[in-house]
Amino acid sequence: MELLDAFLPYLLPIVYAVAMISVFMGLCSYSVLAERKVSSWIQGRVGPNRTRLPLLGHIPILGNLLTGLGIFQPAADGLKFLFKEEIVPGHVNKFYYMLAPVVTLAPALTTMVVLPFGRYVDADGITQPLVLANVDLGMLIILGISSLGVYGIVLAGWASNSKYPFLGGIRASAQMISYELAMGLALLPVFMWAAFPGSDYGMSLFGAVQSQQTLWLFIWQPLSALIFLVALFAETNRLPFDMAESETDLVGGFHTEYGCFKFGLFFVAEYAHVIMGSALFVLLFLGGWNFLPGLADPWGNGLIGTLLSVGWFIAKVFAMIFFFIWMRWTLPRFRYDQVMSLGWKILLPLAVGNLVFNTIIIALYDTFTR
Repeated sequence: MELLDAFLPYLLPIVYAVAMISVFMGLCSYSVLAERKVSSWIQGRVGPNRTRLPLLGHIPILGNLLTGLGIFQPAADGLKFLFKEEIVPGHVNKFYYMLAPVVTLAPALTTMVVLPFGRYVDADGITQPLVLANVDLGMLIILGISSLGVYGIVLAGWASNSKYPFLGGIRASAQMISYELAMGLALLPVFMWAAFPGSDYGMSLFGAVQSQQTLWLFIWQPLSALIFLVALFAETNRLPFDMAESETDLVGGFHTEYGCFKFGLFFVAEYAHVIMGSALFVLLFLGGWNFLPGLADPWGNGLIGTLLSVGWFIAKVFAMIFFFIWMRWTLPRFRYDQVMSLGWKILLPLAVGNLVFNTIIIALYDTFTR
């Protein structure tokens, strides 16, 4: 028993991390199912509705319902990718070719560490975030680590030793640089207002959520929210910004030479970044787990209140994922020159102007309210 007590502080974080990764990977797989079902709904099709598990699928009524909804489809897709023959083209750089999918997926899994997903009230009556690592520089950590994902795409394009994947990797790096600037500048006014002088939160995401107890940030920072959302679409390589894949002119883009489980990792990485981006937008601009604008926290202080806060946060994330999918199947793909023009000629000047405007407003507010 004493040995267990000694190792418990080290074991609990590992257990929490494994649990979070398991839930997160489950969300990724069912995001793929959501993509297929929503796209079929938009296009007037049925979507996945035939995959049936041997036991659960034959339960009366429930089995047919789950089969029709496609609930078992992610298991079939995962097993299909896992057991396909792993083919490695002879002309690739094998080490970096194998490394690229892992480098693409790892940043999304790493940034989960500082992402709060709910709140609880401790024994002293103080509201605390549900998060693996509650650090003051959580936003900087997410920006720094998530931007590393593009290295996996560039590595895949270069290691494939083929023209189309290489062009896809170059496009991804140029797009990341173009929109990362606007994204960072759009966040500065948010934390200038949230982390006011005397605040204990710094650049933590928990502080950003707590600052939205009266009014959500997308209401009084609409330009920052819009710039961040557009940059988020570009950073996740989602339509209409999927220049790195663009099958109309690059075959399959950076993953043209990939198949089987390696392609599956790229596929999961895309949805992992979509989920992380959706959660980030909810925390920064949609109040996090706060119920409604002006009605911050109707949840109780006990376990039920904590579960309700987590559930409400997840519901908002699901709504954002639906928005991502909806945009993909609604808007046409931009041309590459249009993507670059939007980033450098429109979003970046707007982000700079928005930062200057908010700086002046905050300076005037501090001057006349002291």
